[in-house]
Amino acid sequence: MKILQVMAGAEHGGAETAFADMCLALHDAGEDIEVVTRPGKTRVPMLEAAGIKVHTLPFGGRIDVYTSWRLQSIIRKFKPDIVQGWMSRACEKIPRWSPHIGAPRYWNVARLGSAYKLKYFKNMDFFVAITPDLKKYLIESGVEESRVVHINNFAEVEPVETPLQRQDFGTPEDAPLLLGLGRLHPAKAFDTLIEVVAALPGVHAWIAGEGPQRGQLEKLIEALGVGDRVKLLGWRTDRAALLQACDICTFISRKEGFGTVFVQSWAQKTPVIVCEAEGPRQYVRHGVDGMVAPIDDVAAIKKCVLDILGDEMLAARLIENGYKRYQDEFTKTACLQAYLQYYHEIRERAE
Repeated sequence: MKILQVMAGAEHGGAETAFADMCLALHDAGEDIEVVTRPGKTRVPMLEAAGIKVHTLPFGGRIDVYTSWRLQSIIRKFKPDIVQGWMSRACEKIPRWSPHIGAPRYWNVARLGSAYKLKYFKNMDFFVAITPDLKKYLIESGVEESRVVHINNFAEVEPVETPLQRQDFGTPEDAPLLLGLGRLHPAKAFDTLIEVVAALPGVHAWIAGEGPQRGQLEKLIEALGVGDRVKLLGWRTDRAALLQACDICTFISRKEGFGTVFVQSWAQKTPVIVCEAEGPRQYVRHGVDGMVAPIDDVAAIKKCVLDILGDEMLAARLIENGYKRYQDEFTKTACLQAYLQYYHEIRERAE
């Protein structure tokens, strides 16, 4: 099957990482795929190194007609069966099939990670929702149920050949270590994580990510006097090694459509704390496979940290149940099979 994967997206981010992981998974499975995305120093070289053909386009605003025109040309040459758009900007630019495009019939599939306004998805034929609530939102917004499927994100588990050494980041080997993963953006609540660390003497934190909030976070770290205990590591691609090196993953976003980080924590057998953002709250069960706290509640998050650190049986239960959830629901194999099955169903309906 020929599949064109399309994403605008930022240089870094969770959806961007999920996009790259899915493209690589489809390619490794032997599917014939090409990618259209914005130019960048991370995603593009990684996909090209894997042998995937990548087209780069600007994905500008409404006056950018060049992106849509070039997409038509790419589609005409590649002749895909499926064109999948990720998030609103890409989906708005993808042309709906018509005979004048000069390509065989193809079907547009939108992958939604948040409850975007549907005016951006007028050219889409089918939809993938990454949570049950998003599927419900689409149906309640007028999309026919037969055109929507729920497919979870998967957690890629890369091998860790060389474990990270805490001393390389100025962190004592015996210190409790929290980890935050994600784009440095207010939605990720890394400012709250820094406040939690400030309230927990002796506890350290690594924050792996990059983004527009870096300057604000640096000022907060300095203001709270925790520069020796909170390290901003920049954007990292060694997610598994980071998760294995820490004691607890703190994924305490204010807003999160899904949040693959909690699944990655389960996959790496690392206890995870989440807040009640729309994605994680649909999956993580408090005290069973993770800990759940109210958004921005420093005292509640602090208690979750202390509960895990102080109760070996609780930590073991979270690890065991979380890993089982990963194996049962969030492996690459399960996700890939679900997507390919959906693509084939779409083609069969057309026939």
